[in-house]
Amino acid sequence: MGIIISQHALEQAASRGATKKEIIEVLRSGSPIPAKYKRKGKAKIFHFGGERLGRYYDQKRVEVFYAEEGSDIIVITVYVFYGEWV
Repeated sequence: MGIIISQHALEQAASRGATKKEIIEVLRSGSPIPAKYKRKGKAKIFHFGGERLGRYYDQKRVEVFYAEEGSDIIVITVYVFYGEWV
C-alpha cells in the first residue's frame, strides 16, 4: 500500500498546521469519519499545546480525506481544527 500526497495537499496541510508525519499517522491509526463523493475520511486528535492565530489550544484534530486507487491511498485534502476534545 502506497500513500500519495500531492505537493498541493502538503502545502494546504502545512498552512492549516498539519505535518506529513501527522497525515500518515491519521491514515494508519485514525478513526473513520463520513466523507462525500465516494471518498473516505479519517481523523485523529493530537496534543498541540500552542498558539494558533493568537489563541492557545490544547489539542488539534487532523482530518484526512482520500481516495483509494488499487492498493494506493491518494490524499485529497487535509483539514485541521483547534480546540479541546474528550
